[in-house]
Amino acid sequence: MTDPAAHLPVLQTGRWFAHLPPDFAQPLLAMAHLRQLAPGEVLFLRGDAPCGLYAVVRGAINISGTGGRADEARAAMLTRLEPPHWFGEISVFDNSARTHDAHAAEASTLLQIPHEPLQAWLTAHPQHWHALALLLTDKLRTAFVAIEELALLPAGQRLARRLVMMAEGYGQWTAEGQSRRVIGISQEQLSLMLAISRQTTNQILKDLEGRSLVRVHRGEVEILDLAALRATCY
Repeated sequence: MTDPAAHLPVLQTGRWFAHLPPDFAQPLLAMAHLRQLAPGEVLFLRGDAPCGLYAVVRGAINISGTGGRADEARAAMLTRLEPPHWFGEISVFDNSARTHDAHAAEASTLLQIPHEPLQAWLTAHPQHWHALALLLTDKLRTAFVAIEELALLPAGQRLARRLVMMAEGYGQWTAEGQSRRVIGISQEQLSLMLAISRQTTNQILKDLEGRSLVRVHRGEVEILDLAALRATCY
């Protein structure tokens, strides 16, 4: 599909876009360009100039970063974004460089709202900054939860909670109770996302498998009992 509007059914499954007023949603689509990324392809890197707002309509995007001295640099995977997630709004607000790296986790299709046309449109229609701010504050809430979990919860609970959040699309879907059964993430990626060792991740997943809550495949985690998995989070 080469017409961005053809992806409207996917976008409307997302809570943020579905609640946009038509006089904002329609111009967004009109400004949109389609981007196709191959597995592993870079969308942008930390320090890159602002390039717009994005929506994932097919595939998945990994948001990651590195830190520490060059000879001891460590990688961290912050999140994996799947349809119908929107992202990139931080640079839309502050017009500053990208804060993290974005790579295609698999073959992916994105809608890109280019930075300059979006800024010009918002300058002419400033009342719609509020709707864009809601996208930002929703991400901020999720980030605060992740920080709190890192400080307070043991690794097993954090991993279970992250699997539940991913299975439920981080609460972004419009359909109540919607969830996915298979999460496309490897044990290595989970360990990077939660700042725990690969060995600890493997042990936790084996325990969850032994309790028939999940089944681990190569590059995937299958949720067998979402309600029971959720109960282990507390």
